[in-house]
Amino acid sequence: MIARILAVFHARNLEFVRDRGTLSWNIMFPVIVLFGLNFVFSTGERNQFKIGILTDNEVVNEIDHPFMDIRYINKIQIVDQDAGLESVRRHKLDMLVDLDDPVVRYWINEESPTGYIVEKILLQSSTDEFIKGVVQGKNIRYVEWLLPGVLGMNLMFGCLFGVGYVIVRYRKSGFLKRLKATPLRAIEFIIAQVLSRLILAISMAIFIYVGASFILETRMEGSYFTLLLVGILGATSLISLGLLIASRVSSEELAGGLLNLMTWPMMVLSGVFFSLEGSPQWIQTFANIFPLTHTLTAARAVMIDGATILEISYELSVLVATSIIFMIAGALLFKWQSD
Repeated sequence: MIARILAVFHARNLEFVRDRGTLSWNIMFPVIVLFGLNFVFSTGERNQFKIGILTDNEVVNEIDHPFMDIRYINKIQIVDQDAGLESVRRHKLDMLVDLDDPVVRYWINEESPTGYIVEKILLQSSTDEFIKGVVQGKNIRYVEWLLPGVLGMNLMFGCLFGVGYVIVRYRKSGFLKRLKATPLRAIEFIIAQVLSRLILAISMAIFIYVGASFILETRMEGSYFTLLLVGILGATSLISLGLLIASRVSSEELAGGLLNLMTWPMMVLSGVFFSLEGSPQWIQTFANIFPLTHTLTAARAVMIDGATILEISYELSVLVATSIIFMIAGALLFKWQSD
C-alpha cells in the first residue's frame, strides 16, 4: 500500500514539475501580489485614516497646524465643501476639516467609527477652539456601504471560479473533445455556460441580500428592478471574463493562478471593503478596467442614492460592452481539447 501511495505521489509531483506554465505561475504569483500590494499601499508609511482638508492651497502639508504633523493620516485636498461632505457621508473620507479659518471647523459622519477616532485625535492635537459639524442628510451606516461590496465579492468568486474550473475540468477529462464531434459551436456552448452560471449566481446574490437586509435593516433607496439589472449585467461580464480566461487553459492549477490574478486586484481596487479616495489618480483610473468596479459603483448608487437606470447608464454600458467583448473573444480563442 505504501509503495502505491509513493508511486502516485511521485507521479503527481512529476506532473506538476513538468507543467512549466503552472510551476512558473505558482512561483511568480505570490511575488506579483506582494510587490503589487506594496506598490499600491506603501507611501513610506501606512496611512490609517483619510482626512479631507478644505483649502485652496495645493500643497496641503504646508498648512501650519499641529494636526498636520500627526503621522499615519492621509491629508487630501478638498476644494468643494459640498463634495467633501458627500465623501464623508459615503465613508470615503473619515473627516473633513477647514483649517483656514481662525476657528477650526470639522465635519464627521456620526455612523463612522474611524471618524470618531479621528475626531478625538483632532481635539487633542491643539488647544484651539473647534466647531463640530455633522454631515447633512441621513447618515450612511458603514454596513450599508459595505453590503454591495460583499455581494459583489461573492458574485465575483462564484462567476469566475464557478465557470473557469468547470471549463478546464471538462477539457482535461476529454468531455469537450467529445462535444466537438457534435454540431455544437463554441459560442453556443459559451452562451449555455453563461446562462447556467448566471441563474445560480443571481439566485445566491438575492438570497444573501434578502437575509442581510432583514437582519441588518439596510436601506434601499432605489428600484429593486434596477438593482437586479445591475447584478445580471455585472454577473454576465464576470462570467464572460471567467470563460475567456479558461478558453485555452488545460491545467487546473494554472487556471486557478490566472483567476486569482483577476480576483485579487478586483478585491483591492474595485472598492469591496474600502474606497480608493486619496489614492493616486492613475490607480483610480486603472481600477475602472475591472467589471466589478462598475458593478459596485452602480449598485451603491442604486441602494444608497436611489439612482435610476439613466443615472447609471455609463456603468451599465461598460458592463454590456465588456460582456460582449469577453464572450466573443472567448469563443474565438476557445479550444475544445488539451494539447
